[in-house]
Amino acid sequence: MQIWAGLGNPGLQYAMHRHNVGFMAADLIADLYRFSPPKKQFQGWVQEGRIGPEKILLIKPATFMNESGRSIGEAMRFYKLTPQDVTVFHDELDLVPMKVKVKRGGGNAGHNGLRSTDAHIGNDFRRVRIGIGHPGHKDKVHGYVLGNYAKSEMDPLADMLAAIGAEAEWLAKNDEARFMNEVALRLAD
Repeated sequence: MQIWAGLGNPGLQYAMHRHNVGFMAADLIADLYRFSPPKKQFQGWVQEGRIGPEKILLIKPATFMNESGRSIGEAMRFYKLTPQDVTVFHDELDLVPMKVKVKRGGGNAGHNGLRSTDAHIGNDFRRVRIGIGHPGHKDKVHGYVLGNYAKSEMDPLADMLAAIGAEAEWLAKNDEARFMNEVALRLAD
């Protein structure tokens, strides 16, 4: 089993924030692969399903971004998994908008959801970094990440999320390079 966690903040007022793109990716994957309906568990919303032969527990922490790791850690310990079994989908300021990169481990670059996850399970988990771009100055970051996607970004956002969903099988197979390549090819069209 693998745990895939989408990071975001619960509540309709946050639904279209750049900071919630992890939730958006999780929702799309759950819909595309017909995961079970969401249920409250592990301080979040949990859905179960399969991508190919791999069983995936999809979780959206309800703890708000800054405490995401509590929810992820609880699920990981319950199923007796390790950080290597965990994939976190999150927004990434240091990538251009709609660019997708995957890496294992590393720092948290000031991302509170990653900081919390590091604190609760260590940093040896896989990160699906979803680019949102940088507003240009650090004083603008807070308002930018907690701001809605612009109307002009909606089509590229939908395309990027669809590419992540369509190529998720490569993540399930632990083939990060193929996943990134296939997502990039889809977005190049």
